[in-house]
Amino acid sequence: MLGLLGAVGEPVTLGDLSRMLGLAKGTTHGILRTLCGVGFVAQEPGSGRYHLGAGLAAIGAPLDPHLLRSRSVNWADGLAARTGLEVQVGIPKGPAVELIHHVFRPDGSPQKLRVGELQPLHATALGHVLLAFSPVVSRHLPVDARNLDAAVGGEVARDVRRTQRRGWSLVDGMLAPGVAALAAPIRHHGGAVVGALAVVGPSTSVVGVGGEPRPSLPELVSTTARSVSSTLEERL
Repeated sequence: MLGLLGAVGEPVTLGDLSRMLGLAKGTTHGILRTLCGVGFVAQEPGSGRYHLGAGLAAIGAPLDPHLLRSRSVNWADGLAARTGLEVQVGIPKGPAVELIHHVFRPDGSPQKLRVGELQPLHATALGHVLLAFSPVVSRHLPVDARNLDAAVGGEVARDVRRTQRRGWSLVDGMLAPGVAALAAPIRHHGGAVVGALAVVGPSTSVVGVGGEPRPSLPELVSTTARSVSSTLEERL
């Protein structure tokens, strides 16, 4: 369908596309709706005809970390203000997570700016999210990624699988004693995970009864990560 729209060179009706492709109108419309949803096809408001969308221009172009940082700033500031915790945004960097944005805790306590810092995948909530969802992280693991337990250890592997099930990761005391973090994925084209966003702070501020996160914290972090993701889609 994309090849046909590109070859025609001008907007085409649903009926014409259906006839040229030899597909039922319902099938053709379903495909068009999917392609429109990811920005590969666009529909003219007046005529209802279809043409190639701007999203195709971004295929093959890696996400600019500066773009992700700029789109994260306001949302990360708001999350820090609501939770009283520091906020970190990270991207895959070989066998590590690179912090590209960092918001201090709003309590005025002495803190160190961590932008540019590399953190191990296995010891951070950001890293566990990337291990769970990023398609590029597994190639940097020390052994075959299909054997997750051997690659990162049993405890980490269990948390990565939990992260896959619930959509967020909670890590307590692995990178530094008494410090916990909760992270969620940031997505780009087609839902691909290109980074992660986390709140970080004293364990008592992040973890509640029974080792579970404080109430509403997973939803706050996940909602913020989805909001950042939606701003990346505006690029299309």
